[in-house]
Amino acid sequence: MKFWRIVLFSQLFGFEPAETMKRAVSALWTRRAVRHGSFCTTSTSSSAEAAAAAEKWDGRFRLHKPRGQHLLTNARVLDAIARRAALQPGDAVLEVGPGTGNLTARLLASPASRVAAVEIDPRMVEAVTARAAALGLAEKLTVITGDAVEVEFPPFDVCVANIPYGISSPLIVKLLFGPYRFRTATLLLQKEFARRLVATPGDGEYNRLAANVRLVADVRMLMDVSKRDFVPMPRVDSSVVEIRPRAATPGVDLGEWLAFTRICFGQKNKTLGAIFKQKRMVMNLFSRSCRAVVRKSNTTSVGLDTLDDDTSNEDINVKDDAAVGFSEEELGSFKEKIAGALESAELAGNRPFKLSNEELLRLLRLFNERGVRFQ
Repeated sequence: MKFWRIVLFSQLFGFEPAETMKRAVSALWTRRAVRHGSFCTTSTSSSAEAAAAAEKWDGRFRLHKPRGQHLLTNARVLDAIARRAALQPGDAVLEVGPGTGNLTARLLASPASRVAAVEIDPRMVEAVTARAAALGLAEKLTVITGDAVEVEFPPFDVCVANIPYGISSPLIVKLLFGPYRFRTATLLLQKEFARRLVATPGDGEYNRLAANVRLVADVRMLMDVSKRDFVPMPRVDSSVVEIRPRAATPGVDLGEWLAFTRICFGQKNKTLGAIFKQKRMVMNLFSRSCRAVVRKSNTTSVGLDTLDDDTSNEDINVKDDAAVGFSEEELGSFKEKIAGALESAELAGNRPFKLSNEELLRLLRLFNERGVRFQ
């Protein structure tokens, strides 16, 4: 930065020229160090200043907002997230979306034994690797280059993620319904998405996403994060949530449950009686039930779109001739089984978003006992 520009900058923003010059030189020095992956270590104070300067974004490469690349730069928020993760000695940490390493640096400095960071952008991979080397903590960091939704995660105890909003749902599915066993996940999510995730039955925001997650985990809101704490600034605010998997889950086939909640919440403002008495719905379920093979494995394969909560029943491929080859008597008998399950559960007049998981599980078991299958 030219000297006259520095002086002008100081006049505009009220800094003393000497202070401004010091900040500019520090920023330029830090940028060069991060690019080359090396820092001068002749002074402890210089290292501290370099670390502080590295929190800010120096624009060394372009960030792609359409890809959800928003760097969290507020040091207090970063400290709070690392503290909320409650890392313990010996923990293996999985970080999804490390970016340039602002949060990674704090995870590496924690009592955790190692950090595995998953990053899809090679530029970010280079930046976070250089950051770890500058801190002298490179031996604790493993960077996995790839799409977090697709790559296989190494074993981990705690997950920490500041991820593009577009993969929030698939990532949560992968964590909770995949083969991974972990203590807790601390996730930075879009505020609206987080509100839906922690909603409870009866709330206007309660939906299939919340019901499915709460089947296997406890979720709580930790803190809100302003959009002004990111570079570039996104359009919406964010929130940090904690997801803690339950030690034991209800004895239910996950494939059946997920297919069942998809139907229920596809028209969540209708009563269950109205949803299940539709002729096309009866025919579709009859066809499914006739060819169903009940999966007994605890490792049921779950598609990455199964937690999406904006899928209506119109998206289910139902054909008018779905039950061709079966008589009206058989269809009528099957319809009576559906009505009988609803009557036994005393839930025909209820709307799905007002029901607890216990009530929905009871209804699903009554359906299955009568031979009504959803998968």
